[in-house]
Amino acid sequence: MRLSTKSRYGTRMLIDIAENYHNGPVSVAEIAARTGISEKYMEKLIRRLKRAGLVLSKRGPKGGHVLAKPAASITVGDIVRALEEWVVLKGCSLSKDTCASCSRVDACPTKEVWEKASSAMFAALDAYTLQSLLKPPS
Repeated sequence: MRLSTKSRYGTRMLIDIAENYHNGPVSVAEIAARTGISEKYMEKLIRRLKRAGLVLSKRGPKGGHVLAKPAASITVGDIVRALEEWVVLKGCSLSKDTCASCSRVDACPTKEVWEKASSAMFAALDAYTLQSLLKPPS
C-alpha cells in the first residue's frame, strides 16, 4: 500500500496545529504559510479530519482549527484511517461483508497474509502520536 499525500499532508497539518495551539485556533492560511500546503487542499482534508473527530473548527475573526483531543491521544494511524480511501492492503480484509461477496473466501490462501500485513502496518502507525512527533520546546 502506498499512502497518499492526504496522509502525509494531514499529519503535517495536525502537527502544525498542535505546535501552534498556544496562540488559539490556527487558520488554514497560517498553516499553509508554514507548511507549504495549498489552502484549497487543506480545506478538503480538514473536513475529513473533522468528521473523524480529530479537529474542531471555530468560525469568526479569531476562528481557526484546534485538535479535538490531546496530541498524545491522536495517532498517525488515526490520521491515515480518516484520510485514506482504502486503508488495508487487500480489499477482502476490509470487512466480513466484503469477504462474503468473494467466491473464494473459504479457500483463499492469502487472506490471512493481507490481514496480518495490514495489522502490522497499523500497529507501526499507531505507535506514533502527534505528541511524539512535536519538536521539543526550545
